[in-house]
Amino acid sequence: MKKLLRSLAMAFSMYSILPAPRVEWKAENMRYAFCFFPLIGVVIGAAEFGWLWLCRLFGVGPGLTAAVATAIPVLLSGGIHLDGFCDTSDALASHAPAERKLEIMKDPHIGAFGVMACVLCLLLTFGLWTQYRFHPRTAGMLALGFVLSRSLSGLTVVSMRCAKPGGLAALFSENAAKGRVRALLAVLALLCAAAMLALSPSAGAAGLLAALVVLLHYRWLAYRCFGGITGDLAGYFLTVCEAAILAAAVLFEGVLL
Repeated sequence: MKKLLRSLAMAFSMYSILPAPRVEWKAENMRYAFCFFPLIGVVIGAAEFGWLWLCRLFGVGPGLTAAVATAIPVLLSGGIHLDGFCDTSDALASHAPAERKLEIMKDPHIGAFGVMACVLCLLLTFGLWTQYRFHPRTAGMLALGFVLSRSLSGLTVVSMRCAKPGGLAALFSENAAKGRVRALLAVLALLCAAAMLALSPSAGAAGLLAALVVLLHYRWLAYRCFGGITGDLAGYFLTVCEAAILAAAVLFEGVLL
């Protein structure tokens, strides 16, 4: 039980700004950390649902609704996934060999292409939220999307080849209890998928299809351009996956069967 609690604390301290006890950075505390990664998605999804519900209740305008909805995942995650998205965008824009791309991602400074990608990503997310009209079922489906994206992201870290030894993804992957973590995350992903379909068959199916397309693209991109995954690439995947699910919900929000 103590090992699980330490893994829980490590997951929340690493991937969110939520308060968590400080634990020692060692292998045994990483064994089940990714099992708790989707719980951060539960918190973010609940915050998004609550904000959207309050905006509907008090008649908050679409601009403010969209601005806060865009900010919630970034703020609660500490921006760690968006940072990975920016670093990956810089690396991809370089058109350099895989080794050089990995060096660019490791650089703590953000480049021009990373800034442009970040602005465009946030702008697109804001625009999508302005078009969203609250409905409890689609809002619930979107909330589950934050759990699904983290389940899939964690699953790839313990299943796919890492691009380099010693990186953050490799460190968590090497020290994870891979069989158990993989099984739990796969079950969570399937439960999320079933719940999303139950809440809104059309929007849920569109969201799941979008997530699957992003997942396949992520695997192709990671292996072809980098030789495997990294922590930054995992953040890139999570950011794009959540934007794709939101886009699908906006397109199909009026079709509730």
